[in-house]
Amino acid sequence: MTQNGLFDLGGRLAIVTGAGRGLGRAIAVGLAHHGADVVVVSRTLAEVELVADEVRAAGRKALALRIDTAVKAEVDGMVQEAMRGWGRIDVLVNNAGVDFNIPALDYTEAEWDRIVDINLKGYFLCSQAVGRVMLARGAGSIIMNSSIYGCVGAADSVPYGAAKGGVNQLMRMLAVEWAGRGVRVNAVAPGYMVVMSRRPGESGPSEEHERRVRERTPLGRRGRAEELVGPLVFLAADASSYVTGAVLTVDGGWTAQ
Repeated sequence: MTQNGLFDLGGRLAIVTGAGRGLGRAIAVGLAHHGADVVVVSRTLAEVELVADEVRAAGRKALALRIDTAVKAEVDGMVQEAMRGWGRIDVLVNNAGVDFNIPALDYTEAEWDRIVDINLKGYFLCSQAVGRVMLARGAGSIIMNSSIYGCVGAADSVPYGAAKGGVNQLMRMLAVEWAGRGVRVNAVAPGYMVVMSRRPGESGPSEEHERRVRERTPLGRRGRAEELVGPLVFLAADASSYVTGAVLTVDGGWTAQ
């Protein structure tokens, strides 16, 4: 491994879940720009087909799949499609997520289940299915997109924070269990990031909320999507070959306080 190749993902295949928009889209395209072919996954096929086109525009191969990562049969199908196309999986980015942002007393059981299913159960199912392939080869990198709210407390996101805390511990347990077999498992914990795209009907944060974010964040602003891509590439590439079981915060200093 040369110094010039530390961040080179050429010849590797990455799967990115929740890749239809926002940070997932940026991650998928960012990995492609560093040489990876990418399987882009979302519950909305039209969105990931557009992202797949962006991956191809970067000169890499892509496959768009409509998958609910909380359903084991669909996750198994995702892995089968990736193996059929490439015969290997080098990187998994667990990124699919959802949150409803309401007070704890107002959550229904169905809302709790959906948040935990997507943000935690789905991460396990994808890691388990892809892990089998990686362990058979003796190599691979699994990256969990967690959150600062898996590390600290906050109001109005109880199931989300509980799930993300679970993601951090899931990552640590898998990292220890699989380290001796060549598979590394890590997490990134983003803070408040700029959302690049929203679905119709989704409203953005209020100016008062934005003011509080700026005041609370030592760097004084939200993060940009490309500022999450760098840490993801690091964890996916040989540059992080001695890193496993780590939560890398990308939060402008939020959790340092």
